[in-house]
Amino acid sequence: MGAIKNFVKGAATVLPEIRKPVRKPSLNEKLMWTGIAVVVYMVMAVTPLTGVPVGAQSQFSYSSIIFASQQGTLMTLGIGPIVTAGLILQLLAGSEIIRVDFQNPDDRAIFTSATKLLTMIVIVVEASAYLIGGLFGTIVPAAAITIFFELFAASVIVMLLDELVQKGWGIGSGVSLFILAGVAQRVMWDMFSPLTVPISGGTSTTPATTIYGGIPYFISATLAGHPLSSLFRPDAPQFPTMFGLILTIAAILIIVYVEGMRIEIPITSTKYRGFAGVYPIKLLYVSNIPVILFSALVSNISFFAAYIWKAYDFNNSNPLINWFARYNTTQILSNTGQSPLSYQPLNNSLIYYMTAPPNPIFSPNVDYLRALTYVLFAVLFSVMFARIWVEIGGLSPKAAAKNLIGADVMVPGFRRTGTSVEAILSKYIPVITILGGIFIGLLAALAQILGVYGTGVGLLLMIDIIIQYYQMLVKEQLESMMPRLGALLGRT
Repeated sequence: MGAIKNFVKGAATVLPEIRKPVRKPSLNEKLMWTGIAVVVYMVMAVTPLTGVPVGAQSQFSYSSIIFASQQGTLMTLGIGPIVTAGLILQLLAGSEIIRVDFQNPDDRAIFTSATKLLTMIVIVVEASAYLIGGLFGTIVPAAAITIFFELFAASVIVMLLDELVQKGWGIGSGVSLFILAGVAQRVMWDMFSPLTVPISGGTSTTPATTIYGGIPYFISATLAGHPLSSLFRPDAPQFPTMFGLILTIAAILIIVYVEGMRIEIPITSTKYRGFAGVYPIKLLYVSNIPVILFSALVSNISFFAAYIWKAYDFNNSNPLINWFARYNTTQILSNTGQSPLSYQPLNNSLIYYMTAPPNPIFSPNVDYLRALTYVLFAVLFSVMFARIWVEIGGLSPKAAAKNLIGADVMVPGFRRTGTSVEAILSKYIPVITILGGIFIGLLAALAQILGVYGTGVGLLLMIDIIIQYYQMLVKEQLESMMPRLGALLGRT
């Protein structure tokens, strides 16, 4: 371990770094830097890679929401490398494979440098995998090198923007900020886009088109005298509908309501006489982590399954590979003449039943069995990941009891021992973990197959991040008006 620490310390001297502010920026300054970070991200999210058609890899976009990525642009990798590197090191630290004392400033600095170093390694690996896998189509070596350096540079900029926000120049974290920006952009696009898109039913000389956005289509249908057609859009049910907008509003209200559901255990301070409070255990005890991990799992399985199928079984000759993954390939043509392949999973394969149908379940010719198995997979994996994360993420009854004892608090009527407090928490945390995993998996999956705006996972992330930012802004305002009160809130 000593050799690894020395290597990380040495690497940290050459890694790009954002310095902490010398003085604490004002709220207006933080808002300005936060806005700059969002603008830079949004510009990169609409800047296409050299010779790559935007959206050409939409079949691998299961995790585009959680990774804030936009296929075919500088943000093709999004925050994926940051999230992947951080998750790997958190899992290693939580399972005590590597020992990190986060109370020790030196250990924290080494852990931060290790995360940054691993992030850059993941950037190289993911960018190389996209190119080697042929997911950008047939590209000459010179163009491939150009795209590699574009992806690398853009991902490093995203990493530095995240560091800029986290080190106190902005508010919150860049990762949450970019996810929020990506989901909000997608929701607004689904709601208000006036652009027309092609649909089936036209001719070669007169192609059929329809308005993409749900609200503009509703206005157009109303003016044409058939407003009810906008409810399910029988001509193009795969595009945003008014039924989807109603479900989106309902899902937002449900998420906001459930975010406030909690069990409160009374606690008192052993250090300050007269102090009493509660220890809250939220229904969403592990937050959105289970569906994030499930989405990332499906995305990675899809990515590698398509690559293996293309490389080793393109002619459907291996029954084992075909049982795991089978794909229908179509060409996506760009104005550069390149022809990347779009891989769509075929039925009778595992990956087909693990992914959501491309269209809402009220669309014609939807495979209802696929929708059902997708919901079941989402719920089962969400529960499994919730239980795993509680154990390795420092949220188990034992870890929570240790934190309470370390904070000099106790539960009235019980002895101030770790065993006693752990026994109390064990009555609630395991049950809450399972119920929360079921709820969040079910909500995300149902929202996805019913066609909500921004996807089910996207809505969960967006609402959770908005609530976090609201709380942080309240704290920032209190600190600017009453520094002592704000500091007290920061410790509680």
